[in-house]
Parts: sequence; C-alpha cells; structure tokens
Amino acid sequence: MFQSKIAGIGYYVPKNVYTNNDLTRFMDTSDEWIQERTGIKERRYADRIGETTTTMGVEAAKIAIERANISKEDVDFIIFATLSPDYYFPGCAVLLQREMGMNEVGALDIRNQCSGFIYALSIADQFVKTGMYKNVLVVGSEKHSFALDFSTRGRAVSVIFGDGAGAVVVQPTTEAGQGILSTHLHSDGAEAEKLAMYYPGASSGIWLDKMPDWPEQELGGLLMTKEMLEDGTAFPNMDGQAVFKKAVVKFPEVIHEALTKNNLKTSDIDLLIPHQANLRISQFVQKTLGLTEDQVFNNIQKYGNTTAASIPIALCEAWEAGKIKAGDLICLAAFGAGFTWGSALIRW
Repeated sequence: MFQSKIAGIGYYVPKNVYTNNDLTRFMDTSDEWIQERTGIKERRYADRIGETTTTMGVEAAKIAIERANISKEDVDFIIFATLSPDYYFPGCAVLLQREMGMNEVGALDIRNQCSGFIYALSIADQFVKTGMYKNVLVVGSEKHSFALDFSTRGRAVSVIFGDGAGAVVVQPTTEAGQGILSTHLHSDGAEAEKLAMYYPGASSGIWLDKMPDWPEQELGGLLMTKEMLEDGTAFPNMDGQAVFKKAVVKFPEVIHEALTKNNLKTSDIDLLIPHQANLRISQFVQKTLGLTEDQVFNNIQKYGNTTAASIPIALCEAWEAGKIKAGDLICLAAFGAGFTWGSALIRW
C-alpha cells in the first residue's frame, strides 16, 4: 500500500467583512457579547446572489491544484464536504466538476457538517493508499449566510457562522514517514437533535417533541410550510451548552487516539489545527492537552465557524504564514453535528 500526502492546498474567503458591530444593525447583540462567548470578531459573507458554495469551492480548488503541480485533467476523484449545498440535490461535487471543466471522474458528497473535512480526508487517504486514485481533490465549502436567521431570535446561532472554502489535493508518496499517518472517525447519534436543521427533511418531525401542523392531504406536503419560515422552525437549531460539553470531551479523546496509534505524545505535536467551532472550545482543549499557544492555530476570530471549510482554511493560512514546515507533525481534529468527530495526524 502507498502512503498519502497533501500535495497542494488552497482557500478562498469572500470579500464582504461583517464585524460584530455590523450585526447590531440586524439584532440585539454587541461586540462584547459575541467575543465573550465565541471569540469571534468578524466573519466573511458571500455575495448574496451569484456567489455559492460551489463557486467558492472552485476558487479554493484552483489554488490547491496549482500548488500540487497538476492540472484539472489529472484529478481522478472529487470529494466535496458541505452542509450548505447549492441544491437540495444533486450535490456540489458534480457542480464543481462541471464548473471546472473536469473529466468524467467520480464525485462524492460528504454530509458530516463540522467533521466533514476530516471524514473526506480520511476517505481520500484510503483511496490513495490502495492505489485506486492518484489525485483526489478534497473540498470543504460553506455558504451559511444565505439561510441564517439574522434577527434577535436567531442571534445565538447566526453570530457564529461565516462563509468560505478550502481545498487540498491528496496524492501518493513513497517517502517513509511522510504524509497522513492515520485518521480516526467516530459518531454518536443519541443527541442528533441538539445541533440540527430539521426542515426541509423527510422525517416530518417524528423525532421531535412537537410535530408541525402539516396540511391535510393524502400525499406529500411535508417539505416546508409558510408557518415554518414565520415562526423560525425552518432555521438551524443548536443547544450550545450540550455541544460545548460534548466537544471538550471528544476533542482531546480523538487527538490522544491518533497520538497513541502512532506511538507519539502531545509534546510531539508541532501544530494542532482544530475545527474552528468556538475559540473557548479550542482554548479549553489546549489547556487540557497541555499545549502552548504556539502549538495551536486559531483563526475563528476573523472568519467565524465555516464548518466543513474551517480546517482547510486554517491549514492553508498556517502553511502560508510559515507555521508549517517539512517534517512537522500536524494534528487536525473536529467535532460537530451528529454528533460526529474525528482526527488526522500528518507528517508534513
């Protein structure tokens, strides 16, 4: 079997910057309130019309492909992670393929939300290790701003999220000890409703305490109603305390799992790049693991939580800033809706 490595990396964030103070125009909030709870100072929002999850992914992919010293024709598989696709179906992977004029290669969409990039990277790793593919394009992209509740009612969720995209090209390597050392994936659906967007969906609300008042008819009519938009049922739902409590346990667990698998310890980590969910979570994990500030990279202050895009954006920024060098031990870790979580250990 081959070893796989990240051969090229790129990211894209929209030009539109919205500070915490900007959000006070839409809801009852403040810069102090947001920073105290999340560490976020500003975020990027895509153009309301014209810029999409796919188009942002394309921009990140172009950079990753160029830095991998390949052409789009060399890409033989596409994996696209997002919770905010352009369409309910089909997924963004085929749209990116079309927009980039790629060959008729396989295209896979990943729906693991904040853990999406780790799951996608793990799948790419397996494909390359077995020799099935040689150039796997992995994209994480999100356009949250198109469907958040920008009102006081929705502020607990809407102030957290931002838009952006990141991408990597995964290739085989024959250099011993280089590349993706291992990946580790987990899930527990017992509290799935603690962080979810229930509608539109095919469940009709059977998993929830209260079912919507659906129209009386024999078939259909269970996608979305006008009342859902008016009362906020259609917007994302999050129990912040429940997510925080679970995340601060599972983050260290899955990082230790990766280190143990490779006979390493926390002091061996040159840089930990956690999913940018909340700066307070990252700080808690850093303290729990006994890491220094120089060993953990955070950029949520600038971009907010970009879900599946957050790790590749942060990884690319850290690399561009010279914080990642050849031979460094890089640990990626994520926790998100589902709940799902995972880690990847990489020798750069």
